[in-house]
Amino acid sequence: MIRDVHVVIGSTEFDDDLGVLIGEHGFRVDAIFPADAPSTAIVSGHGVRLRLERAEQSAPVRLRLLTDDRTDSTELPGGSHLDFVPFTTTYDLPDNAPTLTIASDDGTSGVGRAGMRYRDLLPDRWGGRFIASHITIPDGGPVPDYVHFHKIRFQMIFVKAGWVRVVYEDQGQPFVMHAGDCVLQPPEIRHRVLESSPGLEVIEIGCPAEHETIADWSLDLPNAGVEPTREFDGQRFVRHVAANAQHEPWRIAGWEHRDTGIGAATDGLAGVRVARPEHITGDGGGLAVAHETEFCQLVVLSGSVTLTVDGGEPTTLAESDSVAIPAGLRYRLTAPTTDCEILDVTLPASFPVSVT
Repeated sequence: MIRDVHVVIGSTEFDDDLGVLIGEHGFRVDAIFPADAPSTAIVSGHGVRLRLERAEQSAPVRLRLLTDDRTDSTELPGGSHLDFVPFTTTYDLPDNAPTLTIASDDGTSGVGRAGMRYRDLLPDRWGGRFIASHITIPDGGPVPDYVHFHKIRFQMIFVKAGWVRVVYEDQGQPFVMHAGDCVLQPPEIRHRVLESSPGLEVIEIGCPAEHETIADWSLDLPNAGVEPTREFDGQRFVRHVAANAQHEPWRIAGWEHRDTGIGAATDGLAGVRVARPEHITGDGGGLAVAHETEFCQLVVLSGSVTLTVDGGEPTTLAESDSVAIPAGLRYRLTAPTTDCEILDVTLPASFPVSVT
């Protein structure tokens, strides 16, 4: 059984280092020996335990301390560094670099966090501004996840196949998401994936592409409080249940969609919809459309549809294929199969659309 863990610092300036750690940086002595001529001290503070050892040659370390009070770095007499960095909810938001990106499902994926398998739907990440992933859990059962949160601007999870049991901060007891269901994960809401069916598939889209995932070992979920309308950085948690959804006309003629409510919950930052053909006549498709969006990604959830961009060659998008469409680029969706469904994710939720 592991009973304790120490970060070892060897120092030629043992006495001075110990004095600075205790006197200036809020550490306390947990053990020190031998009593008549101390050469080892175990000190703790800010969630870390240090073993300071007197040495003929220093073996310094660098400690990163998250704080609201200062942003600088200091060097201990023995050469170790303490870096004080802000504990904030900020993230780096790269400049947007849109490209027409068609991702076909070739069956390959890589292993990511908690043993989940990830397929990249947006390899160039639009300059690092967005990430889109097709995530699968082949075997199902309990998921080795932990309570965590993300430093993000936007993130949504859509269940494409199977089911998954999850729990969210301030949202009450765990619940099961079935195929077609969707959630908005507001910035820094604590959550955990508990278990899944075999063959679970989800689509996850977020901004920015690179963001911190941080474990919170201090909070057990479900937590005691229930506050479903709580705002997290201006956004509210949303659970969209497909079985309860109503449909209305989509932005492309001949199609209809169900809205997930994410546009309202993000105050218009992002919109998430599921579209399906309502009535397709004539040549089997509608007019070309273009829109002024920061981001637009379409993911085929079932069936197939033909995509034609700005007069180029038609491309068939089958189940699990996707396309990211830059602003202003004209495209047509034609000849959908009767079972075709498309996940439509845009930033912002509402935007000008031109039809030609």
